[in-house]
Amino acid sequence: MGKVTYEIVEHDGGWAYRSDGVYSETYRTRRDAHDAAEAAAREQRAPGEDEEIEWEDAGGKWHDEHSDGHDRPDSEVKD
Repeated sequence: MGKVTYEIVEHDGGWAYRSDGVYSETYRTRRDAHDAAEAAAREQRAPGEDEEIEWEDAGGKWHDEHSDGHDRPDSEVKD
């Protein structure tokens, strides 16, 4: 499984965390942004429920697949 990185950055007159080019809401302090990123990283690692999913590929074909709720990415916060 992949890795999700949350980077603490200045943004929109305050601080935010950014992952894969997407910014969080803006926080007043760097510490607030860091704490929010840590919470997001914990949630990313938390296992979910196993479930059956259906998805359509680019060619329009439907697929059935089992999704393992414990197959979660690693995550980290970079200051």
